[in-house]
Amino acid sequence: MPPALESLSNIEQVITLKEVNSTNLYAKANLADIADKSVVCADRQTSGRGRFERAWVDFGEGNIFMSLVLKPSGEFKPVYANLTQYFSVILCEMLEEYGLEPKIKWPNDVLVDGKKIAGILSETVMQGHNFKGLILGAGINLNAKKEDLSLITDKEVTALNLEIGKFVDKSDFLNKLLDKFFGNYDNFLQKGFVMVENDYVKRACFLNKEISVKGFNNIFTGFAKSINHAGELVLVQNENEITVTMGDIL
Repeated sequence: MPPALESLSNIEQVITLKEVNSTNLYAKANLADIADKSVVCADRQTSGRGRFERAWVDFGEGNIFMSLVLKPSGEFKPVYANLTQYFSVILCEMLEEYGLEPKIKWPNDVLVDGKKIAGILSETVMQGHNFKGLILGAGINLNAKKEDLSLITDKEVTALNLEIGKFVDKSDFLNKLLDKFFGNYDNFLQKGFVMVENDYVKRACFLNKEISVKGFNNIFTGFAKSINHAGELVLVQNENEITVTMGDIL
């Protein structure tokens, strides 16, 4: 990882690893020793995972495998659940700087032309009733070979270099990404999802469509009417509105 990361004023600690099973797992295992507003980065990730324990395929060290360690308070607040959506908007803004038109699949997958280019996984760490911190992991496909995409069989994926036709400088991308994230992070904690609501909704690819959403124990199907001020998905099912707080669009 680039030494320039350490010069970003908003970051307290930078941990760089050549190889790790998962940056999120590493962050959780070492949470007590990692400062608030820290970043864990790895060149290679052998057991990366996304939501619902899905595997995240490593396309090589030209890509981003990272986790942000955040300890904003000693108690969990509802706004923390929206940090993945805030991060997805920041990622879209970054990709737009490269000339792309990314979209968001609720709650936080980032797509380009319907193909997944980035995934975000948030994990809350509690000790009894005490909130110890939040780990915000991200896998971002910056540089991949076209033939590597066939390694993923359950969805269409892409990488930034394949979309723009040239190699992407990981150091430059990561520095700008972290600068954008932490530049408005404290403000977001104060204002919540409404701060990015318009930016999120205008990039949403799932609204005004019939969709199915998989939760942990059930599947909801209905018309995706809106995103409310808390970042939750509002479905219309048999003329009744259902508010979905957690899930994954199938």
